[in-house]
Amino acid sequence: MSASSHYDVLIIGAGGAGLFCAIEAGRRGRRVLLVDHARKPAEKIRISGGGRCNFTNLHCTPKNFLSQNPHFCISALKSFTQHDFIERVKAHGIAFHEKTLGQLFCDGSSQEIITMLLDDMKAAGAELRLSSPVTEIEKTEAGFSAKVDGTPVTSTSLVIASGGKSIPKMGASGFGYEVAKKFGLKLVDPRPALVPFTFGPEKLEKLQGLSGVATQTVASCNKTSFREALLFTHRGLSGPAVLQISSYWREGDEIALDLLPDTDLLEALKEARQAQPKQEVHTVLARHVPKRLADRLCGLHGFEGRLADLSNTRLAEIADALKDWRLTPDGTEGYRTAEVTLGGVDTDGLSSKTMEARNVPGLYFIGEVVDVTGHLGGFNFQWAWSSGYAAGQHV
Repeated sequence: MSASSHYDVLIIGAGGAGLFCAIEAGRRGRRVLLVDHARKPAEKIRISGGGRCNFTNLHCTPKNFLSQNPHFCISALKSFTQHDFIERVKAHGIAFHEKTLGQLFCDGSSQEIITMLLDDMKAAGAELRLSSPVTEIEKTEAGFSAKVDGTPVTSTSLVIASGGKSIPKMGASGFGYEVAKKFGLKLVDPRPALVPFTFGPEKLEKLQGLSGVATQTVASCNKTSFREALLFTHRGLSGPAVLQISSYWREGDEIALDLLPDTDLLEALKEARQAQPKQEVHTVLARHVPKRLADRLCGLHGFEGRLADLSNTRLAEIADALKDWRLTPDGTEGYRTAEVTLGGVDTDGLSSKTMEARNVPGLYFIGEVVDVTGHLGGFNFQWAWSSGYAAGQHV
C-alpha cells in the first residue's frame, strides 16, 4: 500500500459541515481527504433559500435548536458564532442582505457560498473526491481503514458529515446512522422536520378551495409557538409557521392556529356591529383575513347573517374559530420535502467540545447527522459551520 493513501483525516460528506471541517483541519496542517458519493459538493447549499442560501441567522442562540440534550450545542456555537461566519463571507466579498427575523441571504446566488468554501478548502490543501462511495469502514490500531470508490484508504481520524435523510433525491441516506450503529453509538429516532403537514381526503374537503391562500399566523403545538406565514396547499398546510411547528409535532397531536395575531377579533366584531349593523359577517371577516379563507370558515362553521342579528355569544364563537382554529394533521410530506432531519446520533455519546465519539477515539460526527436540529431561518447551516469548526480544531 502506497503512503499516499494514508490521510490524517478522512471526512465523509461534502456538505456544509464536511467542507468546513476540511478547511479547518487543512489549515492546521493536517492531510485531509473529503469524499462524497454525489457528483457535486454542497447540493443542499445550492438549493437552499430559493437558490440564495440562508447561510446563517443574526439572532442565533442555543434556544434555536432541538436536541434530547439542549445544552449540547452551546460549546460549538460559542466557539464559532454567526458573526465569525459573517466575517468570512465579507472577506470573500460576497454581498448579502437580511430578509426577515435575522435571516441572511446572498444578494447573488448560493453558488457564491459554495465557491468560498471550495476555494478555502483548496487553499488549506485538502483533497476532494466526488462520485466516491465509501464502504468497508473498520477500526484499526492506527485509526481507520475504508474503501473509497473501491480504493483502500487509511486515516488517523474519521469524520462523519453525511447529513440526515432529508431530500433523498439529492442523495441523502441513512449512511451516517449505520456508521454510528456499527461503532456502538446510540441513535435518537430520526424523523422528518421543517416539513409541510398533510391531511386525509375528509379533512382536505373542509379546506377545499384554499390552496394557494397565504396569511400571517401564530401556529402552536406542544407549548411552542411560531409567528410567521401560513400557506394552504392542495395536500394540507405549509409556509414558514407550519415548517417551524412541524419539528414539535408528533402523530396525533393537534395544532392551533391564530389567524389574527394582532387583533382582538371579538372587540373588532362588536365595534363593527355598532358602526355598521347591517353588514354581513363574512364581509367583515374578509377585511381581516383573505376572502377565500373568510368564506370557507363561514361555510365550515355556519357563520351567516347580519352583525345586528348576532349575539355576543355568537360573536365570541366566530372570534374563537379564527383565533384558535384547531386542526389535527394526518401526517407530513416526509423526507421527500423535509428541510432537515430531527434526531440522529445521540449526543450523550459525543464530546460537545470536539464532536468526538466518547468511546471511539478518532471518530467524529458533525452537522445534521447529529441529534441537533435548528429552527428554520439559517440555524441549521450555522450548526454545520460551528460543529465542523469544532471537529476541525481537534482531528
